[in-house]
Amino acid sequence: MELIIGNKNYSSWSLRAWFMLASFNVDFEETVLPLFTDEFRNKITALSPTGKVPALQDGDLQVWDSLAICEYVNDHYLNGSAWPHNSKSRAIARAICCEMHAGFTALRNEIPMNCRATRYVELSEQAQQDIARIDDLWAALRQEYKADGPWLFGALSIADAMYAPVVSRFKTYGIPLSAESQAYADHVLNSETMQTWYDAALQETLIVKEDEAGTDIVR
Repeated sequence: MELIIGNKNYSSWSLRAWFMLASFNVDFEETVLPLFTDEFRNKITALSPTGKVPALQDGDLQVWDSLAICEYVNDHYLNGSAWPHNSKSRAIARAICCEMHAGFTALRNEIPMNCRATRYVELSEQAQQDIARIDDLWAALRQEYKADGPWLFGALSIADAMYAPVVSRFKTYGIPLSAESQAYADHVLNSETMQTWYDAALQETLIVKEDEAGTDIVR
């Protein structure tokens, strides 16, 4: 099984699929295609019909969407264990994943993932509303499921993979969070999977100007 991803410093959608596979110890090979380069343009169309990453190759199967990749891996390799076992919790988990997948446009546009940077951005009202919604969401889930473990639904799930890039964004731009949400964000950042991703991201040198938002903060 091969997972095709973009630069680890910038590619938030790649992180979602990669975080899922790596966290659940699924055996896979990764191929990194540097974004906005001739190499990317020359190779991606054979690997993804949308011309975007991430993309998964498993035998003769192609899957080209981060949430679809997570669902396929969960069904085919994990016997459904990457969703909460309780049906009500599972429904909520799917709902918040779809909310992430389709929403929070202002947040994603204004504070792109950039693992190497520490930046300040003047946020629009809509981006602030997106952040408040995520903070409320994380805090409520941690209050309800903290007895079951440190992830959003206690045990690690696809929901954590879908929100991992948001955790990274909040770190880069110094977004203040409630105590419950910050504790969750710290747990994700300190996880072995995220540390492995960051170690690789910090070794990259390619600059994607489109994702270099904000002004540097010197600490």
